[in-house]
Amino acid sequence: MISYLLQVQADSLTSAADVLANAAPVQQEMSYSLIEMATKGGWLMIVLLILSIIAIYIFGQKWWLISRAGKIDKNFMNDIRDYIHEGKLKSAVTLCEQFDSPIARLVQKGIERIGRPLGDIQTAVENVGNAEVARLEKGLPLLATIAGGAPMIGFLGTVIGMVQAFFNMSQAGNNIDITLLSSGIYTAMITTVGGLIVGIVAYFGYNWLTSKISDLVFKMESATMDFMDLLHEPAEK
Repeated sequence: MISYLLQVQADSLTSAADVLANAAPVQQEMSYSLIEMATKGGWLMIVLLILSIIAIYIFGQKWWLISRAGKIDKNFMNDIRDYIHEGKLKSAVTLCEQFDSPIARLVQKGIERIGRPLGDIQTAVENVGNAEVARLEKGLPLLATIAGGAPMIGFLGTVIGMVQAFFNMSQAGNNIDITLLSSGIYTAMITTVGGLIVGIVAYFGYNWLTSKISDLVFKMESATMDFMDLLHEPAEK
C-alpha cells in the first residue's frame, strides 16, 4: 500500500513537471543588424543616409584637395628668388606651373605682373589668394549645415515616434498593449541615434577641414610677403 502511494506521488510530480515545462514561455534570442535597425527608423533614416553620403563626399573631396594644395618643394621660394635675380622670368613661371598648389599659382601671378607698380602686383597676388581660399572653402557651409541639421532631423523623428505611440494608445482604448508604445519609442530612438551620429561626424570633419585651410592660408600669406620682399631686393642692391 505504501509503495503504491509513493508511486502515485512520483507520477503526480512527474506530470506536474511536464506541465510546467510545457507552459514555460520559450525565450528566443532576437538580434538585429545595423541595416535592420536603421529600417525601423522610418523614412527619416533615408534623409539621414543621404546627408551622411553628402558629408562623406565633401570631406573626402576637401581632404584630397587640401593635401595636394599643401605639397610644395621647401626650396621653392629660394629657386624663385634665384631665377628672378638672374632675370629668368620664364623659368620661374615654368617652375610655378610644375606645382598644383595655391602658393605656386599666386607667386606665378606675381611674376607675370613684374614690371608694373608694386601695388598692382600685390593686388593681383591677393586676388589670386582670395580666389584660392574661396575654392578651398567651397562646400564647407553645406557640411556645417549637415552638422547642425542632422541632429534636428533625428529629434524630429523622436517627436514623430512619440506622437505615433500615443496615437496608437488613444486608438486602442482600454486594450492598451505595451507593443503599441514600444514601436513608437523604438522609431524615436533609432532616428535620434542616427541623427547624432551623422551630426557628430560632420561636425568634427568640418572643424578639421577648417583648421587645415587656416594653416594653408597662413602659408599663402607668408609666401606673399616673401615674394613682395623679393621684389624689393634688386632695387636695394
